[in-house]
Amino acid sequence: MQNPDKKIPVGILGATGSVGQKFIELLQDHPWFTVTALAASERSAGKLYKHAVNWFQQAPLPPRIANMMVSACVPALPCRIVFSGLDAAVAGPIEEAFAEAGYVVISNAKNHRMAETVPLLIPEVNPDHLDLVRKQHYKGMIVTNPNCSTTGLVMALKPLHDRFGIEKVFVVTHQALSGAGYPGVSSLDIIDNMIPYIGGEEEKMQIEPLKLLGTLEEGGKVDFANIAISAQCNRVAVTNGHMESVSLKFRSTVKKEAVVQAWRDFTAQPQELELPFAPNPPLYYFDDPRYPQPRLHRDLGKGMAVSLGRLRDCSILDVKFTVLSHNTIRGAAGGAILNAELLVKKGYHEEQ
Repeated sequence: MQNPDKKIPVGILGATGSVGQKFIELLQDHPWFTVTALAASERSAGKLYKHAVNWFQQAPLPPRIANMMVSACVPALPCRIVFSGLDAAVAGPIEEAFAEAGYVVISNAKNHRMAETVPLLIPEVNPDHLDLVRKQHYKGMIVTNPNCSTTGLVMALKPLHDRFGIEKVFVVTHQALSGAGYPGVSSLDIIDNMIPYIGGEEEKMQIEPLKLLGTLEEGGKVDFANIAISAQCNRVAVTNGHMESVSLKFRSTVKKEAVVQAWRDFTAQPQELELPFAPNPPLYYFDDPRYPQPRLHRDLGKGMAVSLGRLRDCSILDVKFTVLSHNTIRGAAGGAILNAELLVKKGYHEEQ
């Protein structure tokens, strides 16, 4: 498995939206990929990107990208790999059209996550699930990353489930405003307030981890993990960084010291392969009971690491702890880029 000899052209679908902008920001100066195509709605197609976008990322809009022409979201882009930041309302048929035309679609949208032959991928968790693309009927392929709140949870659960076995999970999320996209939640709704409902979020958190932690069978089907998960999701007045309060029950008695050791020992294929976006270490555990905190720790590992803390006994289940992950980097664009890096490193993009 070799790194690419020269940069691979990539396109971005939904390039003017919040996730599309984050793709552009993160792909700037990427060692393997170079953005050669930007696609968005008919309203933006035919305009220079700088005239079509309301750029709100912290980094300035790269001049090269600013002066690129925006194309329509049709499979006529000068690249083979496309990152999809499309809204779920339109993503399904557009992503399928690109896959049918032979493109490798790395999607952040929910539409195809639970499809039987589509990998729902976190490279540290289930890299072998990439083999599912060989069962797809497309000329190209579709690979998805999970919901942003699912990502942090499953990264925390993976080493514990592998080592001890998990029976039940109860999770309450405190999710950042950026997870709602732009312009997102009205200021009059969120200032001095907390919103205890995010449409569809709890359902995703209760089903997606079962596929991610499932086993790929020889016939090319995922046997979902046998874990009971209950989720409650809340929107809070934090810009970036999803916090999650987690309680879980193991299949046998486990000491807290063993839990911490499992997190600190955890490493996986992306770290072994030294993928550009792979954080090392992927998990940070804090002994200080005040941590983790979004403002202090969301950018660890360039926003790709997951932070953990406050491990203690749970009087209802076995243990409880806090999880923090950067929702727009690890939970969205950065996670999708890491998926693409693994796919390229293993040569899947050259198979079809």
